[in-house]
Amino acid sequence: MPPHPESGDSLRRVVSLAAPIGLAFIPLGMALGFLVVHAGLAWWWAPVFAAVIYAGSLEFLMVHLAATAAPIAVVALTTVVVNSRHVFYALSFPLHRVRGVPAKLYSTYTLSDEAYAVGVSPEAGSWGTRPILLMQLCFHLLWVTGATIGGLVGEALPIERLTGLDFALTALFIVLGIDAYRQRPDRITAATAAVCAVVAWLVVPGQMLVCAFAAFAGVLLVRMSVQRRGGRA
Repeated sequence: MPPHPESGDSLRRVVSLAAPIGLAFIPLGMALGFLVVHAGLAWWWAPVFAAVIYAGSLEFLMVHLAATAAPIAVVALTTVVVNSRHVFYALSFPLHRVRGVPAKLYSTYTLSDEAYAVGVSPEAGSWGTRPILLMQLCFHLLWVTGATIGGLVGEALPIERLTGLDFALTALFIVLGIDAYRQRPDRITAATAAVCAVVAWLVVPGQMLVCAFAAFAGVLLVRMSVQRRGGRA
């Protein structure tokens, strides 16, 4: 069967949009691999964690839980708390444009912060099943690749030389936030998100992420309701 005339163009657009973010997965994955090795686990646990768990910050926590043989209940509760933000991602991620049950399952499984940021961007507004899955697959493979490299190299590096890599994930989220604001420059929304984050950090620092997301979603719902009423009036 001849290739679709737009397949090459779609591939280029996916790569051009996802590559700048995806390349950051290499040092982040390497940091995960280093952490796995220095926690006393075999290096091959790094690609296993990256491929199977594939949950970013949760994987870093899971290394400690696995190394200390934490109870299943603790692992389950930690997973729910840390990954609860994905509930909010699902509200606007274009899963409806992904056709087929297997494709939807994989897209749901690989819904990461970075995939969400790319998937809801204006540039990806016309993407269908193939581009969305290709973007998520690229992120998944880059994450596994980085973790594998880190696991293999980590055995030869002392932990003191890894200073600074722990900030890589925070830096990536900052870049994603700046890029999202550039795509949709809404000062009220940005200020609301910042206020929700600061208040949650001050009031419930142990559950900052979940509470900040919940508060932000609540404010957005109230704002949307007010705007609709104003439009009707």
